[in-house]
Amino acid sequence: MFYPEELVEEIRSRNDIVDVISSYVKLQKKGSTYFGLCPFHNEKTPSFSVTPSKQMYYCFGCGAGGNVITFLMEYENYTFKEALTWLADRAGIELPKEEESAEAKKQADLRARILEVNREAGKYFYYQMKGPGGKRAYEYLRGRGLSDDTIRRFGLGYSNMYSDDLYRYLKKKGYDDELLKETGLVKVEERGAHDRFWNRVMFPIMDVNGRIIGFGGRVMGDGEPKYLNSPETKAFDKSRNLYGLNYARTARKPYMLICEGYMDVISMHQAGFSNAVASLGTAFTSGQASLLRRYTDQVVLTYDSDGAGIKAALRAIPILKEAGLSARVLNLKPYKDPDEFIKNLGPEAFEERISQAKNSFLFETDVLYSQYDMKDPEQKTAFHNALAKKLLQFPEKLERENYMEAAARQYYIEFESLKSLVNSMGGRVGLAAEKPVQVKRENKKDKPDGVRQSQRILLTWLIEDERVYPAVKGILEPEDFTEELYRKVAAMVYEGLERGTLTPAGILSHFINDEEEYKEVAALFNTSLSELTREEKERAFSETVKRVKRYSLEEKSRSVTDIASLQKLIQEQAKINTLHISLN
Repeated sequence: MFYPEELVEEIRSRNDIVDVISSYVKLQKKGSTYFGLCPFHNEKTPSFSVTPSKQMYYCFGCGAGGNVITFLMEYENYTFKEALTWLADRAGIELPKEEESAEAKKQADLRARILEVNREAGKYFYYQMKGPGGKRAYEYLRGRGLSDDTIRRFGLGYSNMYSDDLYRYLKKKGYDDELLKETGLVKVEERGAHDRFWNRVMFPIMDVNGRIIGFGGRVMGDGEPKYLNSPETKAFDKSRNLYGLNYARTARKPYMLICEGYMDVISMHQAGFSNAVASLGTAFTSGQASLLRRYTDQVVLTYDSDGAGIKAALRAIPILKEAGLSARVLNLKPYKDPDEFIKNLGPEAFEERISQAKNSFLFETDVLYSQYDMKDPEQKTAFHNALAKKLLQFPEKLERENYMEAAARQYYIEFESLKSLVNSMGGRVGLAAEKPVQVKRENKKDKPDGVRQSQRILLTWLIEDERVYPAVKGILEPEDFTEELYRKVAAMVYEGLERGTLTPAGILSHFINDEEEYKEVAALFNTSLSELTREEKERAFSETVKRVKRYSLEEKSRSVTDIASLQKLIQEQAKINTLHISLN
């Protein structure tokens, strides 16, 4: 939905950036600016700044920067609409409603009601476990090494021995049978109603925003099935959610750890690996890969080391690649799963194994290698052919040859022999011809770095120093900024200064849909020359204005065709050297 610029600006201005960011990052005031540890990269020395006067944040370490809207988009991974809605609610501003069909409204209301019932069920299961009847479930979780804090953090609970206990509890809360049936928590039949889960340790499944969308239950004792999940509902789509992602998305690590089960995720979080997630009782899906892609571009598969785990990894790797994710595979041997590994060898050893995780392609070829008897010449040749065929999955020559080198080293094959085999096989299967590399030729019209930097510095000064605009007014106009992006920014800065309503954070909002421009403008508003003395700044200011104006006139002269206009430009160029430009 389109929101008017005036409304977006009102919402932004009604949410003070220091108040919002300080709920996520511990900030300390130094002068007129606040500093803290950057939430977007790991650092030990604070380089993340929040400037109230600009209503902007900027990290001098990683270059992340923006206003209160983009902070939420980056930190919470919200869309623009989601961030704006959150801020509007916080400021008590009502956003215009989108026109909804009666059926769409009905479905949205049903989803909201299911989430409400799930929340009640989650509380019920938690308190059941804390009561006398839940002692066995509580002891099971404690026996698995989970602390009370971890149990509470993940909302773990217990569905007791009575098969209609939750049903009766929810009925007392006023929920009707039709709704309870839609939640998947209750089965309503002609002979009566009964709970889907009973005598099970309960694992609430949450979406990225921490709302309970479903449940998983592990049976106490020898009942079947051992694990049972909620069915698909209007609130729960197994293929598009991941267990633990509500916490993992804020871990701020460069990769995600993908596990097989709930207990693996929970024990890994408890051990400090808060970037762990798991699929929901199903094979890893493209929907889950797309969801992960919103938060990272690297994953480490930590599936069980048995045959089923290896098969699961082999199925997941191409799905991850298709989504644009780089994958590595963890070796857990001699242990079966991450939980067992950490309990026996500890978090430090697990961290070491992560650093040694194998490239997904080499993991696949290792599995392939294990299927052949390399002492048999015929099978050895068959393996080499299978390996060559697999190497053809890389269409770019350079990448393909890099993997050929790695495979040749791994399996003791002469590189030239393997390369010849791959090329020969590529010819037979019609490997696409390499595209010629496009070499960017130097453009003599490219702006010199010095002029570009001068334009950048001058825009920063216009924002930071109230003496600059009166000094340059009449000498420089927005069109003198020959860099297209800077010209756009200059026009907005000049307009704001003329009206007395300059808001850097508001200007930044205009570039929110272009990531490259947005980052450059954010950096532009945070260029600093504070180390200059007063005399150096005065001299630098004068030279900067002259350099920008001089280059602007040179650019104009290239397109002038009549003598009169050219003479006028020459006269203006001559005047530049005589100009006295001062901040005083």
